[in-house]
Amino acid sequence: MFLIKTEHNMEKISSLKHLFVTVFLSNFAFNVVTPAITDITMDAICPSQDKCSLAIYLSGFQQAIMGLGSMLLMPLIGNLSDVYGRKALLTIPVTLLIFPSVIMAYRRTTNYFYAYYVIRTLTGMISDTGIQCIPIAYAADCMSEENRASAIATVAGVGSAAFLCSTFVVRFLSTAQIFLVSSISSSAAVLYMTIFLKDTTRHINKINYDALNQPILANDDNKSESDSSEGTTPSPINIPSFYHIICLLKSSTTLLLATFISFLYGLGEGGIQTPFLYFLRARFQYNKDNFSILMLICYGGTTFSQLILLPKLARIVREETILSLALIAGFSNMLIDSIAWEAWVPYVVALFPMFLFLAKPALQSIVSKQVGPNEQGIAQGCISGVSSFANILSPFIFSPLTDLFLSERAPFDYPGFSMFCIGLAWLLAIIPSMMISWFGTSNSRHIIRDVLC
Repeated sequence: MFLIKTEHNMEKISSLKHLFVTVFLSNFAFNVVTPAITDITMDAICPSQDKCSLAIYLSGFQQAIMGLGSMLLMPLIGNLSDVYGRKALLTIPVTLLIFPSVIMAYRRTTNYFYAYYVIRTLTGMISDTGIQCIPIAYAADCMSEENRASAIATVAGVGSAAFLCSTFVVRFLSTAQIFLVSSISSSAAVLYMTIFLKDTTRHINKINYDALNQPILANDDNKSESDSSEGTTPSPINIPSFYHIICLLKSSTTLLLATFISFLYGLGEGGIQTPFLYFLRARFQYNKDNFSILMLICYGGTTFSQLILLPKLARIVREETILSLALIAGFSNMLIDSIAWEAWVPYVVALFPMFLFLAKPALQSIVSKQVGPNEQGIAQGCISGVSSFANILSPFIFSPLTDLFLSERAPFDYPGFSMFCIGLAWLLAIIPSMMISWFGTSNSRHIIRDVLC
């Protein structure tokens, strides 16, 4: 009986294969440049130096601006995807990935770097979070609640697999080829999803909302169902204001606690995006190849945990428990990195993120079960917006802290103190994650409709 149920679940998840290909290609394009960007930034701004405060602050400023843009735009984009469909809105962030890579593929002088910096900052407001948020809503549309955690974990696992493959490929490519491959991959993602990815119909208004509450995948099997709604036109979009978003996040105890977790997780996540790389560069003279090996280990374990481990755990352990254990693993990782005494230590603890990165899909699964199928976009967009807000604050906290404790001005001898503080954010997030388990995940379905209408 268990085998039959497992095969049925996998059959449903396999129906998302075109979404998985789109997610893989777009994440590959996004991630293939990550191991090289630190060296490129240093060479363009501070050539022949291992430490550069300007590079740290510029990267931190870029991260903050992209976080601000994502915070403001993700709830709107999520709401638009609820009305006009996931495919139409997913096309936008995937297409925007093309432009920054084309600039750096052409030339990498200082002037071209600054052009890349500006374009990457503007497009990153939508592309960075959009290619993670909208596919989650798409998967939630097409899955029942019992299969949703596995589907969301698989989407996250495909993204991690893309990171793993891109990190492996980077070791065999020159800098110019890296950005060329990124451009080709993002272009292929746009072309593939245009041809193969089917949309979910989201014709929603106040009158016929209940009649269209179940998601319909636009294919031949349900053509007769979708035909019945062809005459329905979308109602004018109720753009979610800041007040509406606050009301939504306060609509249930579980969503409120998930908001705090998303903020603290995003605060730590923002710290490992840039300050951690510069910490390794200054502390152990890591370069592109070192970063590639580190990410290869990290995302090799993460791919395994998200694609194989989490779907199995979700059937026997609650998402709340997975979330708490993942946050503990994240704190342990950064604690050891902060006191690393040799260059090989970060390699050894790079397997810890295979547990840490279970936190996000577990949290997204918890949130998805709090809302109806036609409200996944706005819900995931709001949670992503909160995480992006944390990413705004993170560079202002961890970039100066990293620069201070790597310099001779440090108040005490602890070069990895900023890394410890990153882990501390994840440690604090354990408290609301345990409260979710205590209070239970009471369902607040359809509250978003009442808030926004």
